[in-house]
Amino acid sequence: MAVTKLSERMVCRVLGQHRSTQRQVPRGRDDEEQLTADLIELARQYGRYGYRKIAALLRDAGWVVNDKRVERIWRREGLKVPAKQPKRGRLWLNEGSCVRLRPEHPNHVWSYDFVEDRTHDGRKIRMLNVIDEFTHECLSIRVARRLNSTDVIDVLSDLFVLRGVPGHVRSDNGPEFIAKAVQDWITAVGAKTAYIAPGSPWENGYVESFNARLRDELLDGEIFYSLREAQIVIESWRRHYNTIRPHGSIGYKPPAPEVFVPAFAAWPTALTRPAPPAKLTLVQRPTLN
Repeated sequence: MAVTKLSERMVCRVLGQHRSTQRQVPRGRDDEEQLTADLIELARQYGRYGYRKIAALLRDAGWVVNDKRVERIWRREGLKVPAKQPKRGRLWLNEGSCVRLRPEHPNHVWSYDFVEDRTHDGRKIRMLNVIDEFTHECLSIRVARRLNSTDVIDVLSDLFVLRGVPGHVRSDNGPEFIAKAVQDWITAVGAKTAYIAPGSPWENGYVESFNARLRDELLDGEIFYSLREAQIVIESWRRHYNTIRPHGSIGYKPPAPEVFVPAFAAWPTALTRPAPPAKLTLVQRPTLN
């Protein structure tokens, strides 16, 4: 007996059914729930990251996912992308500006600046931040109640011994930086100084951008009850910034990655130890007997 093949349109017309009742309902991807859980966990831990940085962290953790899919889930879950910094004009004629003196290789141009905050008792703490403008790596954050030109020389001397003498050292023109002792010492070790124009912090754009990230991602969300606590937490964040945090300006890669450190073993996870998300698991380092 021959079997006659009928079209879907004809069968639905005979049975009096709408054609949509015969269509297969899309189920979505099997890993959607796990991916969403991992994305939300990362967004909770790194609350000031946008979806592109979260996508980079997911890929580092083993997910094969593109930015568009992460953005779709990000918006579906109602997560908010951090606001962008306002644009500011630049000065083009100063010899020390980041427009005229661009870093060309590691150790070519370092820059440094102060950031201030307060502990819970209202006492001031100061941070001296030093970065390599080419690699975007934060070389040091000195945290103390008071910092002066002697501390600047102390921090730079330690870095010069560890990493060599840079070609240029760019800084603000505050009293700690224009102190004759600092200028003479930098010149004596073979580096050149590059001061920005007065009242033009955007000319020191690399370290100013770093200061904004430090304040936005850490200082604005932390209460420090003592100087020692501030030193430990800030140093932990600095290591996370160098080894884990995706940097959009360098292809969403960290400036100084350490391949043996898992994505969930750095700040702030090391401080809070939350339960791992659905797909990612904490990797334990082997112990040496």
